[in-house]
Amino acid sequence: MPMAGTISSCGFASGDRFVVGSWRESPIGRTVDVMWARPDGTRVLLAPDDATADFVTSVYEFDEVRIVDLTASATPRHLVLRSDVLQLSLQAGGPSFVLPPRPLWFTRFVERPVAFALLGVRTWGTSPTGVQEWYQARRCSFVSSASAALDGVDLGGRRSLRPTCGFGFSESPPWPTIVDVRPTLGVPDGWLAARTGRRVVPSW
Repeated sequence: MPMAGTISSCGFASGDRFVVGSWRESPIGRTVDVMWARPDGTRVLLAPDDATADFVTSVYEFDEVRIVDLTASATPRHLVLRSDVLQLSLQAGGPSFVLPPRPLWFTRFVERPVAFALLGVRTWGTSPTGVQEWYQARRCSFVSSASAALDGVDLGGRRSLRPTCGFGFSESPPWPTIVDVRPTLGVPDGWLAARTGRRVVPSW
């Protein structure tokens, strides 16, 4: 089950850390989600509708799920996100690292140890809910400027995403980044459909 979009991630001086998925293609169509790790470690999902919340929670684990008015404008170089809870803006600076298409076996057996050694990320694994995932980055840019506010309160300057957020088997790079990515989810036929009310075609 292939997807396409961007994953933007950044931490802030307040201790809040955000991972935003803006998806051009997904099993439920175009959507956006925010995975938010609070300073105390609480994992919160912000989603624009029930379908997105059902889909994301079928793959990842959270302590709290909130449906909010949520919109995003995202490219491989910037993110502007607005909701009734969170306002977030990220802008990349400097060069981008571009990667070509490659087969899934390469991502699992070759790319995985290299990415973990260099960036501390895992490009293949199994989520807490049993979904097998391949993360294939096509372009990676480092965030040069960032701002965020929760309920109108500024969160301070950008920081790393450590300590880790704990949403799934993998973590975003410790440095704030915007990644153009093509995830592939491997699920048995009907597994996600039972959780989202939609038919999902398996990737194997």
